[in-house]
Amino acid sequence: MKGQMNAILESSEVFESFKARAGAVGACVERVANKALALEFVVRQLRQEGVSEKPRTGAVWAGCAMVTPSDQKKLEAEVPGLKFAVTRDLAESARVGISQVDWALADTGTLVQCADEVDKRLVSTLTAVHIALVATSALLPDLGSVVARMDPRKSAYLSFITGPSRTADIERVLTIGVHGPERLIVVFVDDLEVAA
Repeated sequence: MKGQMNAILESSEVFESFKARAGAVGACVERVANKALALEFVVRQLRQEGVSEKPRTGAVWAGCAMVTPSDQKKLEAEVPGLKFAVTRDLAESARVGISQVDWALADTGTLVQCADEVDKRLVSTLTAVHIALVATSALLPDLGSVVARMDPRKSAYLSFITGPSRTADIERVLTIGVHGPERLIVVFVDDLEVAA
């Protein structure tokens, strides 16, 4: 019982560490207990963002273990403008992209995504808003913890995402969203299994 309580407290501390660091660079971080609540949260976000069939207001969702084909049909019916068949054209014209990422790093507030599938890269880089779903159990203390779990034979393309896209190139004026999403929303799901 004492060991289980310590694990819960440690998990909570790691989550709060991630949330503080991700928040410091402009990401919004939420945590829900299960898949049903995660889907409800995403649907609410899509509605708040005005996702519809109108031009430049759609949403694209990269394939992931969390969403079954029957979930996809239900969600597409519930949110007009949401598509699961991701193409470059759809992603470029969509407002919101949704993907499941593989890990999160508490020490930097960074997400790590095995992005061999092009749809994951498209939804996380071409849309104005990126909603990233991550298993709470995939929240790790640091990069070394991720490296210990990775199998380079299974993934040739890794994306590291820390907050919304930002640049301060030439004139050293910070600009958000030039080379990627202007907003990042991270949703931790307690009962979700680790993707990788």
